[in-house]
Amino acid sequence: MRVVWLFCGFLSLGTAFIGIVLPLVPTVPLILLAAFCFARSSERLHAWLIEHGTFGPMITDWAEHGAIRPRAKRLATASIIVVFLISVVLSAPMHVLAIQVVVLGAVLIFIWTRPNA
Repeated sequence: MRVVWLFCGFLSLGTAFIGIVLPLVPTVPLILLAAFCFARSSERLHAWLIEHGTFGPMITDWAEHGAIRPRAKRLATASIIVVFLISVVLSAPMHVLAIQVVVLGAVLIFIWTRPNA
């Protein structure tokens, strides 16, 4: 079972790195998932992720308090707005825009109702 958790951890981490460049791929939830998977498969990889200068603090904030840093909230909000504006500029069909409003709105509500780290 450890091999499965390890594979899922690497898959999540790799997808999170892709999410750094692609705005539709959620980086932070995938980093949190990688930490969860590594905690069940590799103490060394889990410790590396927790001690990482960029990812470690956000993992710790979420694990201990369910909190998101205000800067991360602002960046997430900005990227969501950019994604929606790109859809508008590219003349996405109205039903696609409606789905985006609902889904992205729900994501924003979730993000902004979490406590600040």
